[in-house]
Amino acid sequence: MSVAQKEEHSTKHLNVDDVIAKAIRKLGVKKENELCKYLPMKSGGYMHHFTLRKMKTKQPQELAAIVERFVLNSDRPNIVAPKQRAARGSRKRRDHMNFTRNQLERMLNIARLAGDKEIISILSPRKSLATCKRELIQAIRQNRLEQDLWTGYVEAIHAHQMMAEMASQL
Repeated sequence: MSVAQKEEHSTKHLNVDDVIAKAIRKLGVKKENELCKYLPMKSGGYMHHFTLRKMKTKQPQELAAIVERFVLNSDRPNIVAPKQRAARGSRKRRDHMNFTRNQLERMLNIARLAGDKEIISILSPRKSLATCKRELIQAIRQNRLEQDLWTGYVEAIHAHQMMAEMASQL
C-alpha cells in the first residue's frame, strides 16, 4: 500500500471521538448529547443519548458512519423530529362504561327487584360512616329491617379501620 493510500485509508476510518468532535464543531452545539437530535433512527425519531453512549463503546465504526453521513457529509444537517409517543393516560382501560346518576339508580332498582345483593353492593354509592350510622339508627327507630343498611355500615366500619391502620403505619 502506498503512503497516499494509507493516509486516505486512515482518514476514512477516523477515531469516533474525532468524528464526534468535528460534528460538534460543525453544528456549534455545546454537549455531545445535543448531537443526538441530528441522528435519525430506523424506528423513527432521533437517537437517544443512551444509544449514543452504547454505540460509542460497542459499535464505534457504525456510529462514526452515521455521524459522518448525517452531519459531516451533509451540507445543512437537519434536526430530526422526535419519535411519536403515546399520549399520557393512553394506557388506561377503555372497556369500562360511564353511567349517569339516573342510569345507576335504575340499575340499582333492577338489582333490588331481582334480589342480587352483590350487584346492589357494587352499584350502591359509598356512604360515610356517620351517614351509615344515622340511617341505621333511623331504620331501627322506625322498626324497619334493612339488610342493605347493615351491610353498608359494616363496609364503612371496615374502610374506616383500614384507613386508621394505614395512618398508624405512616
